[in-house]
Amino acid sequence: MPRTKTKAKPRKPGRPPLANGTAKATMLRVRITPDERASLELAAKAHNQTVSQWIRSTLNAAIGQN
Repeated sequence: MPRTKTKAKPRKPGRPPLANGTAKATMLRVRITPDERASLELAAKAHNQTVSQWIRSTLNAAIGQN
């Protein structure tokens, strides 16, 4: 009896899931002006961080959670 080849399951596009407990749990949405966005991007770039990283570290410092 000849063997038939089974098709490999195609991979899903995108980033693989993060390990349990490493993903951020919630998202905070804030409306800002284009000028504010540009300022945030410059500040983040000056600290070699993404905008999200810079905002998170700045907010944590402001509330005393480093």
